[in-house]
Amino acid sequence: MVKIVLIGAGSVVFAKTLIGDILSYPELQQSTLSLVDINAARLELVAAYTRRLIGEQKLPTRLEVTTDRRRALDGADYVITVIQIGGARAYELDMNIPRRYGVDQAVGDTIGPGGVFRGLRSIPVLLEICHDMEQLCPKAWLLNYTNPMAINVRGIYSRSSIKVVGLCHSVQATAAYLARVMGIPYRCLRYWAAGVNHLAWFLSLRCNGHDLYPLLKRKMRNPEIEQGERVRASVLRMFGYFVSESSYHFSEYVPYYRRTPEEIAEYLPQPRDYLAMYENGLNEQRQSTEAQLASPEPLVIRRSHEYASYIIHSLATAAPRRFNLNVRNDRLITNLPEGACVEVPCLVDGTGVHPCHVGDLPPQCAALDRGYLNVQELAVQAALTGNRRAVRQALAVDPLTSALLRPREIRQMADEMIEAQKEWLPQFQQPVLAPVVVG
Repeated sequence: MVKIVLIGAGSVVFAKTLIGDILSYPELQQSTLSLVDINAARLELVAAYTRRLIGEQKLPTRLEVTTDRRRALDGADYVITVIQIGGARAYELDMNIPRRYGVDQAVGDTIGPGGVFRGLRSIPVLLEICHDMEQLCPKAWLLNYTNPMAINVRGIYSRSSIKVVGLCHSVQATAAYLARVMGIPYRCLRYWAAGVNHLAWFLSLRCNGHDLYPLLKRKMRNPEIEQGERVRASVLRMFGYFVSESSYHFSEYVPYYRRTPEEIAEYLPQPRDYLAMYENGLNEQRQSTEAQLASPEPLVIRRSHEYASYIIHSLATAAPRRFNLNVRNDRLITNLPEGACVEVPCLVDGTGVHPCHVGDLPPQCAALDRGYLNVQELAVQAALTGNRRAVRQALAVDPLTSALLRPREIRQMADEMIEAQKEWLPQFQQPVLAPVVVG
């Protein structure tokens, strides 16, 4: 019997998905499931859903619901973090202040000004969680979903002894997309992908021993297919490999596709407003869950493609599986910086998480990845020290920001964002300007 803690359980849809995934395994149904959030109303909504699911399925699961994080962490075996510091208010500032300077981010949660500032807000809170874990459950695994994934995980393992991996669904979602595009069964697809989060590369694509890249390149010349993936089709032609994140999100990781409204319209003809989608989604999630609870229709457990439950099941039962996870680069990708957070295949079983050695990435792929890792390193340094200069420098090496703004404008934007978000950035009240080495 294990104890699984979900911090950020008020994230209604994602929490419901993860809870259903966990309870889909008979071996995990006898667990203690502890739900934690600082928003008591949203937490209770998810708790009501979970109680009903447990009751209807007649499961032996023990449910805890609390706003007291330390109480939940006491004796935990697995901790899942799904938090967003500052919520919609902070996200609006992340998106709208850069827009006024001409930086039109796509999603703004993992790179660019939005990604950097989300990391500045998140890393100190995640480290507080880790320090609680060091006291209350030092052998537990931390499974982090909180964005910016790579920046946060890099910050965690630089200052905590807790075992941590970062989880994202971009690799498995892209693999399923590629199978559909090439018209092959997903179960037939064999792939090897590595790089950094949202900039991982499918280094090998095979089915029944055959190299699928010639087929994929032909498919990506089809106008109907290319229409929905113009950015990734362009990257495939230039760099020779398919990248793990969608065209829309990936477009902010490079300096080529978002410099003008005309470029955005050319490469991303189906516009999306993630800020509006997020704000509207909060109400829709609440209303949908309330409707489910009011309906006499029984709740159904369906396992999703999210990694968390599979990892917990493998660690708890020794069932071996392979995942692409975000971990410390300990000679795993040999032409990326040692100690950076990279996304590589990992074998998971009852003895732990075992990252696989990849070796060198193709040099052109490593070059793009190093551009993001420069942002990662400076953002982590800034988050840990309150170093305003490091914030400005992180934005100055960000691919999209540096393609659009001059140093003076970057400095002004960084300072404006720090001032606007000071309630979530206590480390910047007395800034440390001397550079530091991130451990």
